[in-house]
Amino acid sequence: MRHLRVFAIGGYLSFRALFGWLSPGLFVIILLVPSVTQTFFFAFLGRSANVEDDAFYVVGNAVVAASIPGIFAMSHTITDERYTHTLSTLIVSPASRVALFLGRALPAIVNGFVVAVFALVVGALVLGVTIPASSYGEVALAIAVTSFSCTGLGLVNAALGLRWRETAVLSNFFVYFLLLFAGVNVPLELLPDWLQTVAQGLPVTHGVEAARDAVAGESLGEIAGLLGAEALVGVVYTVLGLGLLRLFEREARRGATLEVA
Repeated sequence: MRHLRVFAIGGYLSFRALFGWLSPGLFVIILLVPSVTQTFFFAFLGRSANVEDDAFYVVGNAVVAASIPGIFAMSHTITDERYTHTLSTLIVSPASRVALFLGRALPAIVNGFVVAVFALVVGALVLGVTIPASSYGEVALAIAVTSFSCTGLGLVNAALGLRWRETAVLSNFFVYFLLLFAGVNVPLELLPDWLQTVAQGLPVTHGVEAARDAVAGESLGEIAGLLGAEALVGVVYTVLGLGLLRLFEREARRGATLEVA
C-alpha cells in the first residue's frame, strides 16, 4: 500500500511541481504548437521531394510528438530536483525507487498521448488526411504504447542526469535521432542496413508503423505484433533506466557528487 501511495500521490505531486505553475497558454505554445508545425514542415518537404504522401508524415510526426513529454519530463525529474536542492532528500528517502520514478513516468505518458493525438487530429484536418473511424481505437492504442516506450527512454535520460547537468542537450539529441532514424520522416528501407537494424531497438519505430497500418485499414490482430514489439522496447528501456538510476545513485553517494554532477 505504501508503494502504491508513493507511485500515485508522489507522481501526481511531482507532475504538479514540474508543470503546475505553467499557464495553459504556455502548454499550448511549448508542446502543442510545435508538434503541429513540425508535422506541416515535413509534410510539405515530403511533397517537394516526392518521397511519401501526406498521411505518412502526419501519422509519423504525430506519433513521435509523444516522445517529447516523455524524454524531457523524465530528465527534469533529476535536473529540476537538483536545481531546487531537493534531489538529495528524494534520494535518501526509504521509498521504493521503482515507485518513485514510475510514478513520475505515468503523467509523462498521459501528456505524450495528449500531445500526439492533438498533432494527429490537427494535421489530418488541415492536410486532408482521412483516418477511418474504424481505426480510431487501434491508432490510439499505438500512440499510447509509443508514449510508454518513449518515457522508458526518458528514464534512461533521467539516469544520465545523475552524471551531468545538461540533460536538455541529450534530450534534444534523442528526439532528433528518432525523427531521422525511427521511420518517422525517412522510410526505413531508404536507410543503410545497419541503421535499419538500429531502428528496430528504438522507441517509435514499431509504434509508428502500427499506427500507419491501422490508418491503412489493418485490424488490431494484424498490428498486434508491432504493438508488442513497441511495448517490449519500452520495457527494456524502463528496466535499463531504473537500473542506471540505482547504479549512478550509489556512485554519487560514494563520491558525494549528487548535487554537483
